[in-house]
Amino acid sequence: MEGIRRENIRNIAIIAHVDHGKTTLVDGLLRQSGIFRKNQKVVERVMDSNDLERERGITILSKNTAVNYGNTKINIVDTPGHADFGGEVERVLRMVDGALLLVDAFDGPMAQTKFVLRKALQVGLRIIVAINKIDRPDIRPDEVLNEIFDLFVELEAEDWQLDFPVVYTSSLQGTATLDFNEAGEDLQPLFDLILNEIPPPQGDPRGKLQLQINTLDYNDYVGRIGIGRILHGSLGSGQAISLCKRDGRVETHKISKLWTYQGLERRETDKAYAGDIVAVAGISGVYIGETISGPGNPSPLPMLSIDEPTVRIDFMTNDSPFAGKEGKYVTSRQLRSRLLKEAETNVSLKVEEGDSPDTFQVSGRGDLHLGILVENMRREGYELQISRAAPILKEVEGEFWEPYERVFIILPRIYSGRIIESLGLRRGEMINLQPAGEHSVKLEFVIPARGLMGFRSELLTEARGEGIMHHLFDKYGPWKGQIPGRRHGVLVASVDGEATAYGIFQAEDRGALFIKPGDHVYGGMIVGENSRPGDLDINPCKKKQLTNIRAGAADEGIRLTPPVVFTLEQAMEYIEEDELIEVTPESIRMRKKILDRNLREKALRRS
Repeated sequence: MEGIRRENIRNIAIIAHVDHGKTTLVDGLLRQSGIFRKNQKVVERVMDSNDLERERGITILSKNTAVNYGNTKINIVDTPGHADFGGEVERVLRMVDGALLLVDAFDGPMAQTKFVLRKALQVGLRIIVAINKIDRPDIRPDEVLNEIFDLFVELEAEDWQLDFPVVYTSSLQGTATLDFNEAGEDLQPLFDLILNEIPPPQGDPRGKLQLQINTLDYNDYVGRIGIGRILHGSLGSGQAISLCKRDGRVETHKISKLWTYQGLERRETDKAYAGDIVAVAGISGVYIGETISGPGNPSPLPMLSIDEPTVRIDFMTNDSPFAGKEGKYVTSRQLRSRLLKEAETNVSLKVEEGDSPDTFQVSGRGDLHLGILVENMRREGYELQISRAAPILKEVEGEFWEPYERVFIILPRIYSGRIIESLGLRRGEMINLQPAGEHSVKLEFVIPARGLMGFRSELLTEARGEGIMHHLFDKYGPWKGQIPGRRHGVLVASVDGEATAYGIFQAEDRGALFIKPGDHVYGGMIVGENSRPGDLDINPCKKKQLTNIRAGAADEGIRLTPPVVFTLEQAMEYIEEDELIEVTPESIRMRKKILDRNLREKALRRS
């Protein structure tokens, strides 16, 4: 019975570049497997359950689901498509025996395609290639298939991995076909490929229990939940187990609850066997990478190796004049506790004590990785300040090396000259330039990570909003020297108070403003961008002197330019080293590290 059970299981991860249709394809697989009732209302991208995932249209956390096709249970893991969340991808690939690689039928292999495919090939997974979005009018499936094969060769795939099966899919229509010239009717060809090409899990259900924790979850009723695949043996609810810790210690625990996956739900079960992906409760101190083994004579698995973080940001308690007015959690103790809790489940994150008791150095895989953490914290009620992102340096043979990123940009050909020049000034080196359609080009650069800071907004401006950029970590290399920063200075408020229409109107000829009438400001707060290099102090709270001739009612006729509003990621790219971002549940403000104007000028002269 147990042997049949393993033959009737397939474990597969869906991997792709961001926005190539992974989560939408999972929707189709769930619908056609009969998971939902006929009259059940289902939202789009049902696997993106996090608010931020729905707002941004990206997958941030890997999710598990399972569908039944005939007598076979298919466990599916939807993985993030952005390079900053590569730690999620690396972990979940250990739980599966194969991967479905989705590639856009027009875009072809992109930055993250290369990253996730390299990881899957290193683990030794069987790959099915799905060329997706064949319902688009501008597809080029033959060229894309050749590009995918070239990528497999570049990543030194084994011969058996080079002989990959190909299916053509439309996530939006929920169809698949083995010949893109013939329209598909449903996803049955994809289901058949998964059953025929992905091997069943290899494990001895009668052997010694081994289960490595790949993901953590939390429930208010049962506490911490560990998620992973049973490699060998079987596990039952109420069973005593040995937990092999990261430091070599072995603890004894008892499984209080055991779940398997069915559709979007966890279903409680009494027994699970080798090959099953399960969630377990009752192990209070379990961490990612630790092994659950049988009681007595435990056999730990090698710890998971995760790529090191490349970017660092200082997290600080808020000490601005507005501190404590909008947040629920404002103390350094609360900030430390939240960051350490995040580091327990987010293996790509590293938290260290800073130079002062209320400062913490948080390292991650990129601006977006750390920006998502800050956004989640502000939504939970935290109030904090963050510094400009800085690259994490390494010392190699007596000299400093810095992280380099590989950048892929698609933009109209007429704007390419400006962008190439800008990346050159940022110490970028062009690797490839090729046409992408009739009027566009695809650029590939290798550039120091710090050279990309603030470039995204410049790309959108120079390419009139038509530029698309993706990047991923490439390597560590020698320090490239000074890189020019922001071209313009900022407008800094010189007083505390409430901004007035008259004060903003008087400052508009100095540059673009970030505030509107009625906003409260403080001395040292950044309220606009100077039209020239260098910073300029202004008084946005200035009021018109009222006389019999100049009446206050005249202010009603002032026409103001709408303010520039920054998102958190835009602010993180915008600030310089002498500036901070004040983040609260209600506001995102930029400020100078030194608020006092005189002290700021003294510090500038000393530097």
